[in-house]
Amino acid sequence: MSSVVQSTKDWAALKEKLLHREWKMLIGGNLVGSVSGTTYITYSPSTGEFLADIPFAQKEDVELAVEAAKQAFEVWKKVPPLERAKKLKVLIEEFKKHADEYAVLDAVDGGNPVSAMVSDVQLAADMMEYTVGLATEIKGETIPSTGSNWHLTKREPYGVIGRIIPYNHPIMFAASKIVAPLIAGNTVVLKAPDQCPLSSLLFAELCQELLPAGVVNIITGDGRTTGDALVRNKEIKRIALIGSVETGKTVLKSSAEVGIKHLSLELGGKNAMIVFPDADLSKAVEGAVRGMNFMWCQGQSCGSTSRLFLHEDIQDEFILRLINRINELNIGLPIDPDTEMGCLVSQAQYDKVMHYIETAKEEGADLIYGGGKPKGDQFKDGFFVEPTVFKDVTENMKIFTDEIFGPVLSIISWENKEDVFRQANKLPYGLTASVWTNHFPTAIETVDRIEAGFVWVNGSSRHFIGVPYQGYKNSGIGSEEGLEEILSYTQVKTVNFMVE
Repeated sequence: MSSVVQSTKDWAALKEKLLHREWKMLIGGNLVGSVSGTTYITYSPSTGEFLADIPFAQKEDVELAVEAAKQAFEVWKKVPPLERAKKLKVLIEEFKKHADEYAVLDAVDGGNPVSAMVSDVQLAADMMEYTVGLATEIKGETIPSTGSNWHLTKREPYGVIGRIIPYNHPIMFAASKIVAPLIAGNTVVLKAPDQCPLSSLLFAELCQELLPAGVVNIITGDGRTTGDALVRNKEIKRIALIGSVETGKTVLKSSAEVGIKHLSLELGGKNAMIVFPDADLSKAVEGAVRGMNFMWCQGQSCGSTSRLFLHEDIQDEFILRLINRINELNIGLPIDPDTEMGCLVSQAQYDKVMHYIETAKEEGADLIYGGGKPKGDQFKDGFFVEPTVFKDVTENMKIFTDEIFGPVLSIISWENKEDVFRQANKLPYGLTASVWTNHFPTAIETVDRIEAGFVWVNGSSRHFIGVPYQGYKNSGIGSEEGLEEILSYTQVKTVNFMVE
């Protein structure tokens, strides 16, 4: 799939075409506003311009969406898996045709570079196609008989699934994260990210056109009202969240107050990248920039390797190369196809990141690059933060311990292998890690010692279709992006046949 739009002028024209219109939620096959008529405004984080009035779903709207999904489930669960797959394949093909539209909306509404958002659409389509292809792999087992008995298991859908997605990859998550529950026979109520809901609402229109009414419902609003009502709805027995650790704790607590729900949580990380003295420095420097996600979502990624552990023998040379590489990054307006790094998603996120930068200075970290807003009139009204690098970071500093969710990289010098393992594992997070060495035994030992759910060796940041992605410790519950994700949307029923 390739983008059909190439120039800044064309992207701007497409933006204007998309924005001058009304936006609605999808509930029960209908595009609707909130029952109360309540709305909120979404603004462009790069320019501050008004983008749209968005329906603000209240508890009543959530209940309507869940009820629509519940009714649709009674029909959808009886559709054979291959028939479900056929319907979803049609959706995927149409989805790919609108790549530019989704990319533009995520650029102007979320602050991410438009070129990266085109890649997000492609990645979403790839994941959707992979998942649909596993429709017949939702299998039970036969178990060796006990005497004259016969035992088997069968997998059945839960019913209505509540999905809550974040703002860093809006359309990628909105599109790809409905397929696993649907292919397993469930129906979905998806809450779009309140900071940048537009691409999800455009996708809702495609779902309305191509899927049976109520199978997919897409609602908008904030976490406290809309998200909480979804989590607390007693008809929902299975919830999936991508978000921060604090949001995950809130969802766990709120859901438990109304019943026992099955949850998968992909949560935050304060991830370690460890560079050994024998590493290929050129590749490792590129890996550090990629791993920090400067060029995709401005460091707003749970998987960012924001703690860079450099062996003291290579630290000076590595930092010199790193700064030279970062200095090449093209920071610009997200709508510009040449932009490599855009802006943060909101005022709140901008203030949070800037607070951590000031705190790091106060605590004694050495700021060696960035730390403020880039120079230029085009940046004055947006939430832009330069790629920021600190060295001489110690384990008692907040930029060492806290997930900042912004373009702030902390460099920690190390000499002793046992000490670097201890520091890497010290935090309650354990989502990803990146290891750089050309010595195979060192790589194996480090992989074994690091407490993280996904570890790259001589790589960083990349996800691979069909390879499970999950976190250790506070970084999550459950696995996504592989067969395990699909199976997690089923519950196992054991059947015992008494032959005699």
